[in-house]
Amino acid sequence: MDKRLTPANGRVAAAYLEGQVTAAQFVKGAARQIIVPVADLLRAPDGKRERQVIWGDRVSVFEINAGWAFVQSEKDGFVGYLPVDTLGDIEEATHWVTAPATHVYSEPSMKSRDIATLSFGARLRGVGEGERFLETAQGFIPLQHVWPVTRLFTDPVSVAEMFLGTPYLWGGNSRAGIDCSGLVQAGFLACGLECPGDSDQQEAALGQPLPDKAPLERGDLLFWKGHVAIVVDDTTIIHANAHDMQVAIEGTAAAIDRIEAQGDGPVTSRKRLQTNLLAAHS
Repeated sequence: MDKRLTPANGRVAAAYLEGQVTAAQFVKGAARQIIVPVADLLRAPDGKRERQVIWGDRVSVFEINAGWAFVQSEKDGFVGYLPVDTLGDIEEATHWVTAPATHVYSEPSMKSRDIATLSFGARLRGVGEGERFLETAQGFIPLQHVWPVTRLFTDPVSVAEMFLGTPYLWGGNSRAGIDCSGLVQAGFLACGLECPGDSDQQEAALGQPLPDKAPLERGDLLFWKGHVAIVVDDTTIIHANAHDMQVAIEGTAAAIDRIEAQGDGPVTSRKRLQTNLLAAHS
């Protein structure tokens, strides 16, 4: 079993794992959602970051112990630990943030105090809508920065391009910092497409293999060991990378040569989404 996706820590495990893992207790898990702009999902309490969750993401909570919640993220199945105070009750979202980032204001005015900064993808429940702002229980958000949850993007590359210049952050999933697989996931989820959290999982799950010499098209994925990039056009890619320490557009051939020269190996696969899958969400 992939430990990243297996909600079991010896003390507790998800009920559906009974008979498959050893645990003192098997529990169904309680649904909660994230109520902070961004939180690190940790491998262990005070441990390393696995992935991140953002405002409105949903998790199942299997255990609360010494101020830490042992959870599984709904969007990609990742398991880890979150501080209890990052979690709140489930609210059905009406809108989601479709700008790279936005501010939550104390009043429906851009001159009022800003309370928080939310990343692209954050999900919110509106309680009223004025001329220029969406009112939520947390404050006011510019209408230019949100869409109804039923409205989706149709091009993952356009989403990725919104993150240009975002600082590289290992395990990051927000406008404040993102990594290669986080960028791919942001693009796919925004188009209503399921997407795992890490690049090795994405390589296994997404698209159909392309022959090595097949012409690349917008939206294709290039994988290396531990890295992924999205094809912008027949000569360029976009990726969050440690070379630039940010999300950047780079020539495809130059990137392939650079990555191999620095010791990270050749491209391991080229993948293409089924065109009818994207068309179904357009």
